[in-house]
Amino acid sequence: MTDPFPVTVFHNPACGTSRNVLEMVRAAGHEPEVVEYLKTGWDAVRLRALLDEAGLTPREAMRTKGALAGELGLLEPGASDEAILAAMVEHPILVERPIVRTPKGTALCRPKETVFSLLEAKAEA
Repeated sequence: MTDPFPVTVFHNPACGTSRNVLEMVRAAGHEPEVVEYLKTGWDAVRLRALLDEAGLTPREAMRTKGALAGELGLLEPGASDEAILAAMVEHPILVERPIVRTPKGTALCRPKETVFSLLEAKAEA
């Protein structure tokens, strides 16, 4: 049976915000597809499509916490979206998380309460 309201969480289990959002989705009555993108990685086409759905540029979706983005020169004003996207594919940790996709849209759920705008309340049985 296909879920009539599918929810996908692009998740990093080491991230507290990502864990909280996953629990918020489940508390709302949904069992999401969980994509641990640090394990699965990204391909450029899929990541670009996901960012487009969320209305984000690669720079807006880049995780700047930690040293990697700076070490790669991605924090410089001249770093292109293409360079940032390529770095995100090579180093999935550079993608900020969690990103949630539902039939209502796709968003980077920071702050975590952003997820509520993407969910549908389930009726109690």
